[in-house]
Amino acid sequence: MSKNTYAIIGSGALGGFYGAKLQKAGLEIHFLLHSDYQHVLKNGLIIESKDGDFTLPQINAYNNTNKIPKCDVILVALKTTQNHLLPELLSPLCQENNVVLLLQNGLGAEPEIAKIVGEERVIGGVCNIASNKIGYGHIRHIDYGLIRIGKYATNYQPASITNKMHEISQDFENAGIQVNLSEDLFQERWKKLVWNIPYNSLSVILNARTDEMMRDINTRNLITEIMQEVLEGAKSCQCQIPDSYIQNMLDHTNKLNPYLTSMKIDYDRRRPLEIESIIGNPLRMAGAAGIQLDKIRMLYQQLKFLDTRNSLTMNN
Repeated sequence: MSKNTYAIIGSGALGGFYGAKLQKAGLEIHFLLHSDYQHVLKNGLIIESKDGDFTLPQINAYNNTNKIPKCDVILVALKTTQNHLLPELLSPLCQENNVVLLLQNGLGAEPEIAKIVGEERVIGGVCNIASNKIGYGHIRHIDYGLIRIGKYATNYQPASITNKMHEISQDFENAGIQVNLSEDLFQERWKKLVWNIPYNSLSVILNARTDEMMRDINTRNLITEIMQEVLEGAKSCQCQIPDSYIQNMLDHTNKLNPYLTSMKIDYDRRRPLEIESIIGNPLRMAGAAGIQLDKIRMLYQQLKFLDTRNSLTMNN
């Protein structure tokens, strides 16, 4: 087993689950927490999982990254709407040859993180997981868990798999989490968008779970058309995804337990939505290549309205 230590920045549905699994497997993990810091410091973490429930009565909990000791891997699982906090959060943690593993939705975060910590540190991860935070220190893992990891290089150029990536992969595999290592992070991010753009967007706009959307032929057809636009956007950015991938994603969703997407949960809880990383950035990249994605642009415009109205209602 490796002796890698991990700092988890964003200990919610994603970071909390993966961090807890790594600690359960015997690794030294340090969790940065926010609203539930005092609760978790006292009570630990509860994980409900299809793979088996478990509790960590004691964890290394912090409310300030200045207090976290040097770690080999900084795992960032914040919502992208909080990325403006990362310069302050990451600065005390970047020492010697440690790396930043970015487990976030959407496209375009790695170049921004590279400006903060240096491109040589940045590794991106795309997660195929259904997991929700249902209470203070309480995470419900519904399905899946696979992570696809790739090294970031300037402008998302393909990059070789590093020794550190192999170590991280082994750490997660030892914790029961499947990892695929990739030399093309850009393609992995676009492939995840094939699912994320239609389902996250429509779950908010239609007020629906994934299973409800899949049962209706009209919505299913719309999802397919949106997925086709995502493939067009990817192609405009020199990223080739086969047409067969659409059916793979539809079949995958049919097998998924009834699920509220992360964007729908954020909307219901009146939190800012990850519109720019999941929809805005891909739209702009395709637009810069001369491709207009009309259905995706409509989703973007609708979500911007709903997000703004949600924030105004909350502030009132």
